[in-house]
Amino acid sequence: MTTDIDATRDRHVCETCGEAYPAERLLVLHRGARHPDTLDASEVEAYREAYYDEERELKSFRIRALGVLVALYFGFLILFILFAS
Repeated sequence: MTTDIDATRDRHVCETCGEAYPAERLLVLHRGARHPDTLDASEVEAYREAYYDEERELKSFRIRALGVLVALYFGFLILFILFAS
């Protein structure tokens, strides 16, 4: 059984607006996008690193998703050719 203290320990809260995030990386991205004027130099650098990591993950996901769609398309095309003939 988790208590309220355990639930808040896993959350990262923005000091400016009070929004909570489950991961510190998401809080860093939020603060860099929504509150850039309140960041110091080290926080700006952390935001840039988190942003570039997020971009790499999204690019990788898009490439894999495109590969799956192409495989499905040609798979269904081959099945259509086999069963329609």
